[in-house]
Amino acid sequence: MANTLDPMDLKQIISLHLDGLSNRKIGATLGISRNTVNSYMRLFGACDRSLKELLALDNGALEALFPSHTTIDNVRYDELMRCFEGINRARNHPGFTFLHHYQDYVGTAKDPYGYTQFLEHYHRKYAKIKGSMKLEHDPGKELFIDFAGKKLHMVERDTGEVVPVEVFVAILPNSQYTYVEACRSQKREDLIACCTNALNYYGGVPKAIVSDNLKSAVTRASRYEADINRSFKDFARHYNCAINPARGYSPQDKALVENAVHLAYQRIYYPMREMVFFSLADLNREIKRLLVAYNGLLFKRKEASRRELFQSVEREYLKPLPGSAYQLKDYRRAKVQKMGYVYFSPDKSYYSVPYRYIGKETTIHYTGSTVEVHYHQRRIALHGRHPEKGSYNTKKEHLGSTHKYYSDWSPEFFKRKAARHGDHVLGCVETILSKGDYPEIGYKRAMGVIQLHRAYGSQRLDNACKRALQADAATYMRIRNILKNNLDKSSLFYRDLEEDKSHIPDHGNIRGASAYQ
Repeated sequence: MANTLDPMDLKQIISLHLDGLSNRKIGATLGISRNTVNSYMRLFGACDRSLKELLALDNGALEALFPSHTTIDNVRYDELMRCFEGINRARNHPGFTFLHHYQDYVGTAKDPYGYTQFLEHYHRKYAKIKGSMKLEHDPGKELFIDFAGKKLHMVERDTGEVVPVEVFVAILPNSQYTYVEACRSQKREDLIACCTNALNYYGGVPKAIVSDNLKSAVTRASRYEADINRSFKDFARHYNCAINPARGYSPQDKALVENAVHLAYQRIYYPMREMVFFSLADLNREIKRLLVAYNGLLFKRKEASRRELFQSVEREYLKPLPGSAYQLKDYRRAKVQKMGYVYFSPDKSYYSVPYRYIGKETTIHYTGSTVEVHYHQRRIALHGRHPEKGSYNTKKEHLGSTHKYYSDWSPEFFKRKAARHGDHVLGCVETILSKGDYPEIGYKRAMGVIQLHRAYGSQRLDNACKRALQADAATYMRIRNILKNNLDKSSLFYRDLEEDKSHIPDHGNIRGASAYQ
């Protein structure tokens, strides 16, 4: 099935257009067909919103305006090109024949070309005589990144274990200004942290970041249209740049960064060969010191250093950094429970969403400090992250009217309601709340007492509570029986009350309270 453009790709097209790139250059930078870029630019032009307004829309709104469509018109040709890549890897092997590879191709292709067309396409794409040229790189256009093949090491101080670490290398090709950093792994979080540090080191953002086909950057590699992983694409959106993976088996696409890696071996690895480092911070501190000297070396022909070329030419072409650093996002799927919460599995906690989304499937986007709940690419809830296990994180505007009422229950809530019916009612409620070991039981008993005013009126309820306090019998059942038997009106109250106490056990029965809630 052909790939589709998602809203993040659309925003990258708009950003590059606003930066002054032609449709052809946008297509080349993003690895998208020029005709596809032309089609979208016509759609953008016909829209009643400006490009800057479109860029400010959230993903859901943008997708609604411009439904995604295919960016690869010829799946059959793409299948043939992938076969040719395998042929080139085996070309110099003894016994190689085109016919053997063609038979393999026919066995796997859905709609194979004929053998004559197969050879014609191959020789047209890979002519026998191939020239080369020196590529000129526009300042501020691209940042090349890669991990070095050889690792550095540090030593665990407590155990003496030698721990290998990865080395990240970035280079701006116009000035060849280079950044180097050691990190724990090539995983997504380390890659994005290194890219963030590199952009801070340069003090600006290029139009595109050119990466190798790392698993931490690319979900599915392709010579024509790689699938960037969601987190790396979100990182690019935050910094307003594009991600353009190099083509597989095409070292010429990233020759400068490959050369920068080899120079890092000479200028950084070799001077540190006899040094011992006990932490990643110590190792990076020494790399940074050596990097200053490396970027300060003069080019023989240009009579200037990498730093001087960067400061005098390339720095002004970089876009400014955003106001805040990117926070790595992770994603989880969750269904909104009947209570109006989603279960957040990493912390085993719950976060509220608007109650109208009960039963809906949502996506949780979370960082170290925030939790966002999205429904159909639209954010419906935003919370600060609270890592306490089993916690319920609630925003009152998310709750329905019934939920809001019960969420307000507290000692002060019941005292305020009781005070409206008299000081003695307030006294009984305070007594009931002070005796309960479990707050919710006391709340129900207090609510039962307060709700008696509906059947007997506030004045009678206050008189009944007065007599209950005098007899040290401030419970829901006693007060209800006083009112039911009209003992609040009787002068023989104390005698009747003693008789009442003698045959009514006090088990804290609160069943009557529920009838009045």
